[in-house]
Amino acid sequence: MEIKFNNDGLVPAIIQDATTKNVLMLGYMNEEAYHKTVSTRQVTFFSRSKQRLWTKGEESGNFLNLIDIKNDCDNDTLLIQVNPVGPTCHKGTDTCWGEENKSNYGFFSILEDVITERVANKDTNKSYVASLFAKGINKVAQKVGEEAVETVIEAMDTNDELFIYESADLMFHYLMLLQAKGFTLKDIEEELKGRHK
Repeated sequence: MEIKFNNDGLVPAIIQDATTKNVLMLGYMNEEAYHKTVSTRQVTFFSRSKQRLWTKGEESGNFLNLIDIKNDCDNDTLLIQVNPVGPTCHKGTDTCWGEENKSNYGFFSILEDVITERVANKDTNKSYVASLFAKGINKVAQKVGEEAVETVIEAMDTNDELFIYESADLMFHYLMLLQAKGFTLKDIEEELKGRHK
């Protein structure tokens, strides 16, 4: 791999969780740190403050196990995908930006949070989610069944707009059912990953 080190002999290394795709930290590597990372499969940096190599986790045990290294289009920045062991930041947080390193499913994650908040608030007069949850898990499951049937019916028709509409209804109610059972999309992802060969 061609790497353009800067005038100090360093290259920035963006550390990304290979699974969640969250950025965990930014460090710098010199050529020796790069080669040590590749050979040991544990991310090693050049510490500008200590002026020496340091393997992330050498004191804390919170190693960054190497999955992949990519170079950017100018060959002067590395994207290093890792499997982190424990928190990445020396302050004890998952990332150096104080964020939780959890899977993000885009708008579906936002919807999961909205469902959680509405269930917690229990405002059955203003919230459809809260009112459905108040009727119990059987009603939530029944609603998923109804939406599944409507989705299947629309799938056999030619109206794509109605198919997407019913599919969205099905997904929304399925997210509610997952929460009613105490699960999230993360649990479904883990199950599917376990089946993947």
